Amino acid sequence: MSSGQLSYPERIDIRNCEKEPIHLIGKTQAHGVVLAVDPATFKITQASENTLKFFGISHKNILGDSLENLIGKSAFARITSAIDQKTGFKDEKLKVGHKDFIILPHFSEEHLILDFEDLGEVWEPMYFQQQLTNIINGLDADETVPDLCKTAAKLMKNTFGYDRVMVYRFDEEWNGEVVAEEKEEHLESWLGLHYPASDIPSQSRDLFLKHKVRIISDVNYEPVPISPELSPITNKALDLSKSTLRGVSPIHIEYLQNMEVGATLTAAIIVHGKLWGLIACHHYSAKFINYFQRETCKFLAQVFSNNIASIQTGIFNKKLNENSELRARILTDLKIENTLVDGLENAEIPFTSLIESGGGAVVFDDKIKLFGNTPTEAEVLDLSNFLAENEEVIFYTKNLKNSYPVAENYKKSASGILSFKLGRAKNNFIIWFRPEVAETVSWGGNPNKKVSYNEEKQRLSPRKSFKKWTEKLDGISNSWQDYEIETAKAFRENLNQFILKKQKEEIGRLNQNLQEANKDLELFSYGISHDLRSPLRGIKGYAQILKEDFGEELPAEASETIETILRSSGRMEGIIDDTLSFSKITGGKLQKKNFGTNKLLEELLLSFNIKANFPDFDIEIDENLPNTYADRRMIFQVWSNLIGNALKYTQPGAYPRIEIGSFSEENKNIFYIKDNGIGIAENQKDKVFKMFSRFAKKDFKGTGIGLAIVARILEKHNGKIWVESEPENGSTFFFHL
Repeated sequence: MSSGQLSYPERIDIRNCEKEPIHLIGKTQAHGVVLAVDPATFKITQASENTLKFFGISHKNILGDSLENLIGKSAFARITSAIDQKTGFKDEKLKVGHKDFIILPHFSEEHLILDFEDLGEVWEPMYFQQQLTNIINGLDADETVPDLCKTAAKLMKNTFGYDRVMVYRFDEEWNGEVVAEEKEEHLESWLGLHYPASDIPSQSRDLFLKHKVRIISDVNYEPVPISPELSPITNKALDLSKSTLRGVSPIHIEYLQNMEVGATLTAAIIVHGKLWGLIACHHYSAKFINYFQRETCKFLAQVFSNNIASIQTGIFNKKLNENSELRARILTDLKIENTLVDGLENAEIPFTSLIESGGGAVVFDDKIKLFGNTPTEAEVLDLSNFLAENEEVIFYTKNLKNSYPVAENYKKSASGILSFKLGRAKNNFIIWFRPEVAETVSWGGNPNKKVSYNEEKQRLSPRKSFKKWTEKLDGISNSWQDYEIETAKAFRENLNQFILKKQKEEIGRLNQNLQEANKDLELFSYGISHDLRSPLRGIKGYAQILKEDFGEELPAEASETIETILRSSGRMEGIIDDTLSFSKITGGKLQKKNFGTNKLLEELLLSFNIKANFPDFDIEIDENLPNTYADRRMIFQVWSNLIGNALKYTQPGAYPRIEIGSFSEENKNIFYIKDNGIGIAENQKDKVFKMFSRFAKKDFKGTGIGLAIVARILEKHNGKIWVESEPENGSTFFFHL
């Protein structure tokens, strides 16, 4: 077997114990036997090498044998029935040889794992019932978390007889504190001591969440290897995550030996689905408690956890209700006509009173307002830039300088912050500040000296000293509570609704102004176009009279001038007509209906009088164009402009051809009109749909409004138009409604 096949690393020490795969440890504790069984054949594939001690049979003789031969037909039938019916396994009490065992089966990957534990001392039913009653009555009597912790520690010690019982609570950074303790009189008290997060690494915390109770019956036990080391089924180390007999990390064993502990029992305190803390029991010699006693321990931890959750929920709801009333009063003072900054500044109740703090800041739309004891405006603006880089909407910490070192400069006013982002802008924030709280913390050993070099084992080992070590912490504020974070979330939602309401009001006002401006523009456009017609007719009429009555008498230069006047007035007349058309399109309402596209094109071509005016043109129209649902008058104008352009911009001397058709794409009917005219340059394609944009040569007449009208009509129909073209190679206009 190559070293590459080993799943459990050889070089694990205190520096990388966070990565230690403790579920693949490959060894078991010594107070029982672990067997791995192939569930397809029920043959034993792996066994801990202590079967001779417990069963009187060598592990070598057990491997390959049937599980039924070992445990008997009755127990085997119950286990196989649980597998077949998927009802879940139950513990089994039975004899193997002359010993009484409790069997604890479970599945792990492709294995059936069985833990055989010595049945041990069995409590009398009446005594057992009394213990459960004591647990419920004792824990239900407490109304505060500290009192509850003291009672839990006392009950654990009285029930199971360990030398020391501690309730160990985690903080936000997974450091632990002993918050309650019951011990033998001669032992030094560890109450109030703190322990660094590295003492209980993350993978250990994860396993506590899954399995609740863990026993080490003898810290100085000789680990029992599993044979063979790799599973014949998976060719990997056996996953013992769920095994009660799983071996213990060598680093943890050394840690306990350094504490001079002989046995431990640890139960998880799980509150609202999260690991709140541990009930840690230490004994200073070997101590075994059996499965049923551990189930009692699990029951005690569960009742304890539920009571903590109940107390915390009561506090949470009470505080949240109080804050809800304050939020309502603050929101009442916010007026739509005021900015958010002004509204919060002028509110009768400052927003900082929502959450216990020394001060606060509002950073919104490049404005900043400070409340109470805070850093300077410049420092808060820099802080908001730091917060903007954080992806989390809600950000809180009691040690700001740890993640933002600049905060060292103002830790007296802002060691802790709670903030949230407002709206969609990157730099809009509401921030609460908490001042530094001078705190002296007592550690169980110097947390800065977590390791020492072990000459014998040639690796780094856990610290050996657990004597009380005190340090003064700076730059740390009081912790932010769950109900405070929830209050911040609710307040954020309230303010975002206010901002949205204000934006809607602003949009409504702007829309009203825009409608009025459009009406004025439409009236102006119509009026100026109408009023220009009269003087234009006069100019054109008098120029025509000059041409007809005095044309022969005028010098050539004067005649050319008159022609220029007539051409210019004609062009201006076209611009006025097109401007009026655009004005009507912009302001007009749609009158949609179904109509035949081929029928519309037939009418349009008749109006163009193609045979007389464009006798050389070849116009090909698909006979089965899809019907159109739209404003027929407007769509008539779309086709009129597009076909008119195709006719107008055909190359002189070419064989002019226009093709009109359609195709379906993404559930849309897309129409197209293709010509072989002069084409459009690449850099002008997007500009042709803008007002007064003309890119054709001067010998092609036009005002530059036609395609703008087409684009506007399609926009009103929620449609789109685009063009594909090359100079001298024609154009194809596409559009859909």
